[in-house]
Amino acid sequence: MLEIRGLTAGYGRLAALKSVDLEVRKGEIIFVVGPNGAGKSTLLKSISGLMAPTGGTLVLNGESIAGQAPEKLCRKGLALVPEGRSIFRTLTVRENLLLGGMVRKGKAEAAADLERVLETFPILRNRYRGVAGHLSGGEQQQLAIARAILQRPSLMMIDEPSLGLAPLVIDQVYESLRQLNASGLSLLVVEQSTARILDLASRIYVLRNGHVALEGSASELADGHALEEAYFGYGDRQTAHP
Repeated sequence: MLEIRGLTAGYGRLAALKSVDLEVRKGEIIFVVGPNGAGKSTLLKSISGLMAPTGGTLVLNGESIAGQAPEKLCRKGLALVPEGRSIFRTLTVRENLLLGGMVRKGKAEAAADLERVLETFPILRNRYRGVAGHLSGGEQQQLAIARAILQRPSLMMIDEPSLGLAPLVIDQVYESLRQLNASGLSLLVVEQSTARILDLASRIYVLRNGHVALEGSASELADGHALEEAYFGYGDRQTAHP
């Protein structure tokens, strides 16, 4: 589905990504974890068209997408839930959700999808006519994810869905991700923390200093030792083996 080879990107002379290889297969939920400054958000910006890479290839469903505009990529089935959620705080929950379906042509299908996201996130039905800015942090995260779902993407990317949320709320958000993935949606999720991801991930990439320090399946990394070594820079392993 998504194939990244030798991706480089940066800010002026500062290289934020250094020849990154990454793959998301259909139906997978892939986690990219790493400390602050590892290049995680730059990775999502480069994939989604918010930032032009300086090298490498980006291929989505067999088509090169490097350098394409975000709105064009949205129509190709790529959706991004950015860090900080980026909802329209002065609009209602309903209005935010309707904006998510603006790229859709079939009104009947869009209406059916809206009903499905309200079933998936019942708190949004309860707050449907309320101002989005009055939602809690966890409710805003659910709104941001629901709005992206209404684009009907083939691949959804989420930047730090647990940021600033209480543990119980994080559990609720992660359960939503589990349900979405079980429904067939492919997910690429960036997180700073490694907590909780082993129970949910198909595969995990650890980014450090702009390069992939470790890549492996959840079963290969289940004991957490290799994950911790790569995250904190104790070792220089590139691929996990069972």
